[in-house]
Amino acid sequence: MSKKQEKQASASSQVIDALQGVLADTYVLLAATQNVHWNVEGPLFHAVHLMTDEQYENLFDATDELAERIRSLGARVHATLAGHLERASLKEPGSFKNAVEMVRRLADGHTALAERARQGVAAAQEAGDEATADMLIERIAVHDKFAWMLRSLIA
Repeated sequence: MSKKQEKQASASSQVIDALQGVLADTYVLLAATQNVHWNVEGPLFHAVHLMTDEQYENLFDATDELAERIRSLGARVHATLAGHLERASLKEPGSFKNAVEMVRRLADGHTALAERARQGVAAAQEAGDEATADMLIERIAVHDKFAWMLRSLIA
């Protein structure tokens, strides 16, 4: 293998690793969002319940898109819950005290996931993988929007 081929293989590996990480964090945030959706109570119930419904559906669809991109790059998808938790930078949220804390933690999760996607964009651009970069840029916009919406709810 030439030096150029080795560099391309390494860059591709970094892109796949970045995608696996974004996928893992997406799964953790999906579970946290469904937890909030099912368990929110109090005056914010209706607004949070509706907002999280839209968000967990988006997150679920994103997992498929991310996994299919990983497969299109020739890698296997690490799709066990244990594997996702191992690769995720986000942690399971545990219990919540109230709706405001629930919403704040979800907003923080979206902010962190947007940052992880930004790192993936850098890896993809370094590898010349504009399709992955574009997909992750779209995810950043979604997570930034969801974080803003959640924070606006509790401002």
